[in-house]
Amino acid sequence: MLSFAGSLRVLVALEPCDMRKSFNGLYALATERLGEDPRRGTIFVFSNRRHTRIKILYWDGTGLWVMTKRLEEGTFSWPRSAESKAFKLRLNPEALAMLTDGVDLRGARLRPWYERGE
Repeated sequence: MLSFAGSLRVLVALEPCDMRKSFNGLYALATERLGEDPRRGTIFVFSNRRHTRIKILYWDGTGLWVMTKRLEEGTFSWPRSAESKAFKLRLNPEALAMLTDGVDLRGARLRPWYERGE
């Protein structure tokens, strides 16, 4: 299970990406497609079309991290935006941990004591 600080900003790319991309390719997606600067401490989460793999791009202040997870069975419950033309969606760190652990975010609800303020 991944654990992130509650103040961490998490952005999910809603459109699938080519999982062959690594540091430079994901950095370009974050800046050009999502309009964000990866060096500001945001975690960027990308998925393939079938939602069986995710890649996470993170700048820790000294360099870029790329983390990958491949599911052996099933798919990640990929979030959707209420806006049809949205390219990204902000999640809180707890929701990211639940997403990577296989929890369906559409039916799950965080308890008030578990939620952190923005």
